[in-house]
Amino acid sequence: MALFQRRTTTDIDPFTDLLFNALLTFTFLFLIALLLLNPPAKTGIIDPKAELLVTVSWPDRDPNDIDVWASGPDGKQVWYKRPQDGLMHLDRDDRGLANDTQVINGKEIVNPLNQEVLTIRGRPPGEYIINVHYFKSENETQVPVTVYLAEVNPVMKVLHYHTAVLENEGEEKTAVRFTLTPNGKVTNINQLQKSLVKVISK
Repeated sequence: MALFQRRTTTDIDPFTDLLFNALLTFTFLFLIALLLLNPPAKTGIIDPKAELLVTVSWPDRDPNDIDVWASGPDGKQVWYKRPQDGLMHLDRDDRGLANDTQVINGKEIVNPLNQEVLTIRGRPPGEYIINVHYFKSENETQVPVTVYLAEVNPVMKVLHYHTAVLENEGEEKTAVRFTLTPNGKVTNINQLQKSLVKVISK
């Protein structure tokens, strides 16, 4: 007599088979719904809500005030008194060491970072001009100013990097100029000088 007998198709209960398949289908649908309701967290990803990003920085703890001025395709300008126009936004206006000291839990803390940030949140075609201006000198020294132009979408890509030296209070330099084509491509990156501060001052 055999210890084990092979099951034949006639031994399978049709109701049990149907119940097993229904349970399998329900479990699969439940897992899919769970994934759609709770998508996996994207850790370490920063979405700056911008197409192009310009950062202007100068040495930490430098007390001098450097300003960013920007002009878009329509000729309108963004600067510290007008931090937004259309899709151009001056997200951070830094005044050197002015207002960088805070008292936290009775202890005075100084933020050493000197940086201004300009975002362009779309790709209207035309020419863009980014200038740096030595607004106020606290120690009458020259200031090296570093400018990054980066494309944010679809991936972060540095398009231009340059350090300009501002010698005296009131000096203005064009840090970078570029053109956006109708299809959104950045072209014609250069540093041909054009004043933006003097136009507003008139």
